[in-house]
Amino acid sequence: MNLDFTDHELNRYSRHILLDEVGAVGQARLRAARVLVVGAGGLGSPLLLYLAAAGVGTIGVCDGDVVELSNLQRQVAHSADRIGMGKVASAVMAAGAINPLVRVISHDMALSLDNVRGLIAGYDIVCDGTDNFATRFLLADACYFAGITLVSAAVLRFDGQLSMFRGGAGGAGIACYRCLYPEAPPAGMVPSCADAGVFGAVTGVMGTLQATEVLKEIVGIGESLAGRLLIWDALAMRFRTIKLARDPVCALCGPAPTLGADLAHHHHG
Repeated sequence: MNLDFTDHELNRYSRHILLDEVGAVGQARLRAARVLVVGAGGLGSPLLLYLAAAGVGTIGVCDGDVVELSNLQRQVAHSADRIGMGKVASAVMAAGAINPLVRVISHDMALSLDNVRGLIAGYDIVCDGTDNFATRFLLADACYFAGITLVSAAVLRFDGQLSMFRGGAGGAGIACYRCLYPEAPPAGMVPSCADAGVFGAVTGVMGTLQATEVLKEIVGIGESLAGRLLIWDALAMRFRTIKLARDPVCALCGPAPTLGADLAHHHHG
């Protein structure tokens, strides 16, 4: 690993390097890391800004939407003068404004069965900042099969949750996303933020917690959320962590998986 830093880098990252747990080696790990952020909205905004600020060397951003006025109540990577611009282009500008040393890769597209495997390939960690179950499941299944660590956050109204799921052999014996949510709830059962609303700063807290978990994972410090679910109730200002039980007959990580056949055998047409 390259431990050579310029004076500019040493100055920029000095508060990290001062930490015994991080140091020059940890900062070099951050510089070598490749992280994909799926969703450049309420969660993705603080997430990618903090990843860029921390010096994560390569950050991919995937989103197919454009910036709208109603986004600005919580999506702090965007600004009023960028309404109508693609969210990915806006996010790239925001990250570059904080840290021009990091490389930001644009994936200006919606996630689909056709592109998910190619999209996540080559990244060390994938972050789910999306807002619908179909995309969440697709991403969770694809990361599991690719053996890529997934850090997943979700918000609604005044509540947030966060966990980490390790793919493939790395996840052996630890609950996967499908252990937690075997299948999507019926349509209309769980409203979206567009239907039910979301308290803006809640997305900021959860996206920042997501960034913290990603940075810990890259540097290799602390206790990860793998096998645990962090739940935050903002109105009560209460955090709790619950242990996730692995489902012995899980359709994804169990002994006879039935999920993901479409991913496993899907070829790009």
